[in-house]
Amino acid sequence: MKRVLILIPTASYRAHDFIRAAARLNIEVIIGSDKRQALSKLLPDSSLALNLRKPDLSVKKIKGLARMKPLDAIVGVDEETVLLSAMASKALGLHYNDVSAVRATRNKYLMRCKMLEAEMLSPNFRVCPIESDPRILAVGVKYPCVLKPTFLSASQGVIRANSADEFVNAFKMITDIISNPTNKKKSLEMKDQILIEDYIPGTEVAVEGMLHDGEFRLIAIFDKPDPLDGPYFIETIYTTPSRYPEHVKAEIVKATTDAITALGLRHGPAHAEMRINDCGAWILEIAARSIGGLCSRALKFSGGISLEELILRHAIGEDTHQIERELSSAGVMMMPVTKSGILKKVKNVESARKIPGIEDVVITIAPEQELEPLPFGAKYLGFIFARGESPEFVEHAIRVAFDSIEVVIKS
Repeated sequence: MKRVLILIPTASYRAHDFIRAAARLNIEVIIGSDKRQALSKLLPDSSLALNLRKPDLSVKKIKGLARMKPLDAIVGVDEETVLLSAMASKALGLHYNDVSAVRATRNKYLMRCKMLEAEMLSPNFRVCPIESDPRILAVGVKYPCVLKPTFLSASQGVIRANSADEFVNAFKMITDIISNPTNKKKSLEMKDQILIEDYIPGTEVAVEGMLHDGEFRLIAIFDKPDPLDGPYFIETIYTTPSRYPEHVKAEIVKATTDAITALGLRHGPAHAEMRINDCGAWILEIAARSIGGLCSRALKFSGGISLEELILRHAIGEDTHQIERELSSAGVMMMPVTKSGILKKVKNVESARKIPGIEDVVITIAPEQELEPLPFGAKYLGFIFARGESPEFVEHAIRVAFDSIEVVIKS
């Protein structure tokens, strides 16, 4: 029986889907995360508590585990674990991405530098310590611009500024976000800096794929039909297949492949975010992981295989080239948190599930939990999944379902 160590933060949505996929494959799974107590409920005898902020120490613990239980693969699921996965895989002689390449995906400034070196379409940028005086910085900035932390994900702390006053306010807001104790635990380096970029107009797409010895294989291009113009960049609906013409989709795939090559990634899942305008495809992000949240459930493959199963098959060395994604259109909505407060109730979920085209509605925040919208928060209320004959049908079904749901928040 193959044995895989899955590295996953306890705050991740994805543990259950990976465990389910492993069971289908008859793979022994060990979950490595930052809190043993939370893990023990999922796999009581197969968990490893790790300090994700101290990767060198965690690598030693993983090597100790491997001496007792040899590992066939290590899979880092979320942003917080992909670097440790690369480091531990290298230490054990397993397939892995180059550690420096993964480190660049975890730091937006390093990624921008790589894109600049490769002469990719990428916004002009600079990085500044949070101790900088934003009033002085604001004088020399081209507007509109976008400010963001160098290490957070899910659009947390990403703010557009159209003027010097907005720049100063955004800089102060991001400083507060970075200083939040929860966020301080998420980065190992350069967490006290803010990246300042030119704002790139256009529409956004997300790209999902798999790397086989440096060869990129496209899984899906997701359109994002809702405008993402700022001041905050709240992602909502993804639909696939893309409605762009074939020549634009080819440009998207080429830009993704070139960016991955520039970073030096060669193995495992890859996720990209980019903007499309008349100048071409502009790289915003490249990640050495698969799509976040529960969004992977929008993707289904031949034989009922999930994206998590595809990732595990690839990790243990199976040839996955013959596994094709199903042809039907699909979509997912990351339900946004619209205001701060305590979640009391989410109404009409069952009615939303009955809307034609809707596969499921999953609420991921329990009642009585505190909510915080972007740019300060980083959680979604839940996910709406749809499938149907066309991306337009899927998008419509998701919008109808979302409009039918009532969220009760006590301020």
